[in-house]
Amino acid sequence: MRDTLFHQSPLWLGISGLLIILLAFRTVWLRVSNSKTRSSISVPAPRKELQSEFSVDSYDQIDPLEEFDLDNEEPLKIRPFKDKYYLTMGIENIAANDLIVMDKTYLARINLRKHLINTHTSDVLAYNPIITPAVTEYYTYLLTIYLPRRFPTIYTLHPTTLFNTTTNTHIPLTPPSTAAALRILGENIDTDFLFLLPTPLPPSSGKEGSKYTLQGFITCFPSGFATLSKLNLSLADIHAPVPGYAEKLERSMDKFFAALPAGRIVRRCNWGVTTDDRLFAMSGNHMSEDELRDRRTHNGKEEEEEEEEVFDVKDCVLRIERQTLHRLPRTGAVVFAFKTYQYPLGDIVDEGNGEALAKAIEGLGEGNVPGMKVYKREVVWGERVKRFLRGEAGGE
Repeated sequence: MRDTLFHQSPLWLGISGLLIILLAFRTVWLRVSNSKTRSSISVPAPRKELQSEFSVDSYDQIDPLEEFDLDNEEPLKIRPFKDKYYLTMGIENIAANDLIVMDKTYLARINLRKHLINTHTSDVLAYNPIITPAVTEYYTYLLTIYLPRRFPTIYTLHPTTLFNTTTNTHIPLTPPSTAAALRILGENIDTDFLFLLPTPLPPSSGKEGSKYTLQGFITCFPSGFATLSKLNLSLADIHAPVPGYAEKLERSMDKFFAALPAGRIVRRCNWGVTTDDRLFAMSGNHMSEDELRDRRTHNGKEEEEEEEEVFDVKDCVLRIERQTLHRLPRTGAVVFAFKTYQYPLGDIVDEGNGEALAKAIEGLGEGNVPGMKVYKREVVWGERVKRFLRGEAGGE
């Protein structure tokens, strides 16, 4: 009864009415501001065939999940593996609705992310000042438009904050710094974000144009790499350890980044098997040919078989990254984001995909980049994992 009387009191009606007016004014101001800024900032022009298909307005076309129940939302089941591994861009267009996905692992993941940001700050968060406008643009979009509109059961917009009902925290709509903005994104969204900008080629290259370089990131769940070591690097240098990238993907990736229009959002997935379930893995998930040779060399001589790595196949997981890519309409920066999924191998067997994954593992050494067999460390875990997936002896 007290609550009913309180909400119906003239004082409360006056306060709530003022809050509604302020919130409406802020929304209008943001839309006007965004419109003015978009028209004054130069964004790389899309190819002609894409101009009519994609529009920056698509970022605002977000359908609310009015009855979204986070506690009962199962993680996506992504199964992108095929019989033979081909290194391709493998992208598909998606709507703004699918830019961020959430599920019941959210709270546990967010607590881990907060711990990593506090204990491994320089490993998971870094930026150059040049990326500040892009971080601010994306931060404002996510907190004032995307999150409260897409997930109204989780996020509630207030005049100066966004209230996260799951963590019971108020998030400032205006962060005090770029570092704070990246930290807040990392502590409230179970997705990693990397920001890239075009950098002119040096005169010594003898070429005109630019290469996209990494200028800032919040990456809590790297898979076998130190993100800080990638800062300031071009796409080609970032992917230098990936076999076949220079021959198969470098040129098409550079062209795609240069031509990507604001308003187009694309998604791709990659997969691998890891011998543990570490989400924060700065090493151990990949291998080079040199490392393989070192493993097979003992006292300066080649051995027929290297010493077997000790691991429990029951601890192995299928690790998949759901990756998205899009260009920010105001600053023209490109945002590469990924959400990491892990699936116990037993679950893959139970759902009837054991043989499909086993064939995909065999196919790592086939296709257009045979080096993937070593790069993904199949030479370490492959045989035991395949036997486990097929229910054969020796897979335990």
